[in-house]
Amino acid sequence: MSTDRAVIIGASHAGAALAAHLRREKWSGDVVLIGDEKTLPYQRPPLSKAYLAGTSALDALAIRGADFYDKQSIELVDAAVTAVDRQARTVTLDTGVMQSYSTLAFCTGARTRRLTTPGADLAGIYYLRTAADSASLRSAAVPGKRVVVVGGGYIGLETAASLSKLGLEVTVVEAADRVLERITAPVVSAFFTRIHRESGVVIRTGALVEEFRGDTQVREVVLAGGETLPADLVVVGVGIVPNTELAEAAGITVDNGIVIDDRARTNDPDVIAAGDCASYEIPRYERRLRLECVAAANEHAKVAASTMAGGSATMSALPWFWSDQYDLKLQIAGLNTGYDEVIINGDPERDRDFTCYYLRESELIAADCVNRPRDFMTSKKAIAERSPVERAELGG
Repeated sequence: MSTDRAVIIGASHAGAALAAHLRREKWSGDVVLIGDEKTLPYQRPPLSKAYLAGTSALDALAIRGADFYDKQSIELVDAAVTAVDRQARTVTLDTGVMQSYSTLAFCTGARTRRLTTPGADLAGIYYLRTAADSASLRSAAVPGKRVVVVGGGYIGLETAASLSKLGLEVTVVEAADRVLERITAPVVSAFFTRIHRESGVVIRTGALVEEFRGDTQVREVVLAGGETLPADLVVVGVGIVPNTELAEAAGITVDNGIVIDDRARTNDPDVIAAGDCASYEIPRYERRLRLECVAAANEHAKVAASTMAGGSATMSALPWFWSDQYDLKLQIAGLNTGYDEVIINGDPERDRDFTCYYLRESELIAADCVNRPRDFMTSKKAIAERSPVERAELGG
């Protein structure tokens, strides 16, 4: 009987994908997948979209059905890990049970960044990361209520779109000068601002939240300068923080995420990491980054499974992301960090489809494609292969 035992801490996208890929890699030992949400591993992106809007049930969000884990002999454990002992090769659960491992995976993901603003502990202030978070917000999202969304990033805008469609009066407040400022060009920010305003959402930029007021329930949001916004509920979307404390306590190297190489290995050869909690060097951009997206989680998991099973696969896929808002699908190929030129194909001031190409020293490095799936696919290929591009073609 095999003594190989793979223990995976975290049962979200990366963890669930890793367990499945291990079996595809012909791993014959035990596979133990530990998660603490008391549900089958599920997809998180719909939490701010279809699930929040009530058009998708939690069962439909499951990454795989229960029968898959049974057939693949993947043991699902409902618990939280409280400690890792690398010398003894054990993990301790909050149930008091101790699990042994021959190889260990940190797929611990991330948690929402919490505000410390005065009044941030009032009832009616929501964060969105888990299915329970989304269900709680949905139950409070009564048509006609006034909601203030704090944060104009993807989660904030997706949530604003969903709540607007549910009939709530939505205001988005963003501290930066424009929505999506960290991740898109001004023209893309302006497009999404237009789309939301056309849908009845109020967009406030350069708006810093100073305080939340209410008795026990939030009633208003106070902006710097003293202006107040009435609020029956508040949704906060100001980023996430990687869950690295457990790994760090076990002596695993952490630097804005658990540091891994191109084979998903940490500083311990018997410990790997994958998903939102991991940072790694992206060859195409020669930068170490932590990518918060499903595509990266799946790529990490595939490579990590190969490594754990004795293979030699390395991470090479181009980063890509997406966001759904109203009838729009934004697909992002590559990373636009350091771009020095933007070329627009389409009319983002009037239409609901266009592509924003990002170049650095005349080389295509990224593309934001709104309702342009063909542009997305061709951009991914050109960016990954570093193919020469003709400006006339991009801006055609």
